[in-house]
Amino acid sequence: MADSLNPPLSYEASATATHRHVATTLPPEVISSLKNSRFLHLATCDGLTPHISLMSYTYLASTPFDPYPTIIMTTNPSSRKTTHLTINPRVSLLVHDWVSHRPPTRAPNPGGARDGSPPPAATRSSLASLLLNLNTSALSSISTTITGTARFLEPGSEEETWCKERHLENNTFEEEMSVFGEQQQPGQRRPSISIDGDVRVVVVRVQEGRIADWKGGVRDWVVVQEGDESSGEPLVNGVAQ
Repeated sequence: MADSLNPPLSYEASATATHRHVATTLPPEVISSLKNSRFLHLATCDGLTPHISLMSYTYLASTPFDPYPTIIMTTNPSSRKTTHLTINPRVSLLVHDWVSHRPPTRAPNPGGARDGSPPPAATRSSLASLLLNLNTSALSSISTTITGTARFLEPGSEEETWCKERHLENNTFEEEMSVFGEQQQPGQRRPSISIDGDVRVVVVRVQEGRIADWKGGVRDWVVVQEGDESSGEPLVNGVAQ
């Protein structure tokens, strides 16, 4: 009998829509993940070479300019992701708020040194022990992929000004201890956020994506607005069904 706690990663067909959920709001676990995560992974492609960036972001259930849930990010105009988005605005975003720890792996022989990642010392560190003992299910047990089209906001426009202000508010620290053990001072901004000078504001409408749980199960979701002409042909992972 297969171990129900350790199903194979391919135990569900995931090349097509799986357990699709269509609603006028995001699934609650997706909302929770978007609110709790510090960063997201932004995947762009110029048509040949994929590129992934770790991004500070702001999630809003809607804006005065778009009734759909929205992700706000900023980027340097000379960055690779900006170049990619100019060529190909299609993006994927990966969001998760779990803490993960890779447990020790078996050495190829009892007395041999173990290759690969992490090194043996990492599994004995106090930080690794802390992460190993954390009840990660209390944080989250899912990740969500969001696929859509990124849009650069017009510099100096009302929408850009409004979104930039919300993004700055959401990424300015109150006094807290950072994940690296450093004290963040009130009003200090996340180092990864670009907001001053010549920056571009990027927004992505959160309309469709996929949830993956820790067992490897997948569920697709689509958000539609009442009266939306495209609601009859929702996209799932960027593909019309």
